[in-house]
Amino acid sequence: MEKKNLESKFDEKVKELEVELPSRTNNVNCSELTLTSILEVLGIDNYMFHNIAKPLAGGFGGYKSKNGWMGACGAVTGGCAAIGAIVGGKKLMDKETMGLAYFKVVQYCSEFENQFGSVVCSELCGYDFSKPEEYSKYSENGIWEKACYKFVVWGVDKIRKLTQDDIKEKWE
Repeated sequence: MEKKNLESKFDEKVKELEVELPSRTNNVNCSELTLTSILEVLGIDNYMFHNIAKPLAGGFGGYKSKNGWMGACGAVTGGCAAIGAIVGGKKLMDKETMGLAYFKVVQYCSEFENQFGSVVCSELCGYDFSKPEEYSKYSENGIWEKACYKFVVWGVDKIRKLTQDDIKEKWE
């Protein structure tokens, strides 16, 4: 049996996400889905990654502080973590690799902002998740199905493109 290369696995994952995510309304989380979709393609899966990434979306991403700070979209935070996993490979990053990861994260965030107009969760979806009533409105109005899932799909595909050399060098 021929081993699938990671490029075709990424293609399959992006197509799967495009089909499945719009109708998925239970247990959706932009950060977790972005990170774990990429880790799944790389052959890494552990419930700990799911648990680590989930708070990055709502508790961090959807948060607005009383001083005006607003958190990044979960597809941005999960994407940044995924870039770190890809660029770092199967060992702890050294200083040079960390610099490369930083550069790719900046590039990813910049391209995300260019594509969608912001990296801020509340600006993208229109709701402040630090308020329970806002999260309820987000759900009731089907914002995940209308907009947010697209950030995840775009993120997985963009990260693959930004890190293709690292994927080939460190993961194939």
